[in-house]
Amino acid sequence: MEADARPVSKASAWREARNVAARARLDRALPDIFPPLVLRHALAQPLLPPTPRLAVESYWRVHVLRADRLARGLAARSGTPEGWTWRLGAAEEGLGMGFRVPPAPFRERAFARGKGHCCVCGQPVYRFGWHVDLWGAGAPNRNAGWHAACVAAWKLWNAASDHVRILKARQRHRCAETGKRLLRTAEVDHRVPLYRVWREHRTAPWPVLLGYWGLPNLQVVNRTAHAGKCALEAGERASHRRALP
Repeated sequence: MEADARPVSKASAWREARNVAARARLDRALPDIFPPLVLRHALAQPLLPPTPRLAVESYWRVHVLRADRLARGLAARSGTPEGWTWRLGAAEEGLGMGFRVPPAPFRERAFARGKGHCCVCGQPVYRFGWHVDLWGAGAPNRNAGWHAACVAAWKLWNAASDHVRILKARQRHRCAETGKRLLRTAEVDHRVPLYRVWREHRTAPWPVLLGYWGLPNLQVVNRTAHAGKCALEAGERASHRRALP
């Protein structure tokens, strides 16, 4: 006797129909050359991205730590623009309004490389926001201003706490300060606080500076350990202010 077939929910039926349509659209738009890791990732998603561009963006959102390493590597390839110094100022000029915003010389009007170049790392942007000219176009995509990887990295640098789950897993769920198991309330912290980066390291080469916002300077600590570290840093800042003439 055959077992009764389980009823298909409306959500499952909708998802299946949606994925069939998305796969057909993706196949039509997919070029002969496409990053295989990105395609494999796309086809494994519960909701398939319907275009190659969305597939690339989805890949880097999930692999944000790879995006961070790549973005800093591309920045090292560009190097510090001649005459650039880290300054704070108005956002409309491309400057950060505070030291918590990572420096981005290619977002400043004086150093911007124009269309077809990433405003984060300064390198050429190719099809689908990719960082390598896999298609032999010989020229960047003039309609693009970001690498998809640099978008993901920029979001990590500016809101690292949004990626606490990934950072926890990388630390094997152990507190970076105490070595104890990370609790659900654990928080993301910068090993070298950003106020010290501004105060002590602002003259470092720009690609080196980015490391203070990226993975080399990020850690996850339990809330009590974080509170103690912040208290020590607040005391150090107060002492520094009192020592100023």
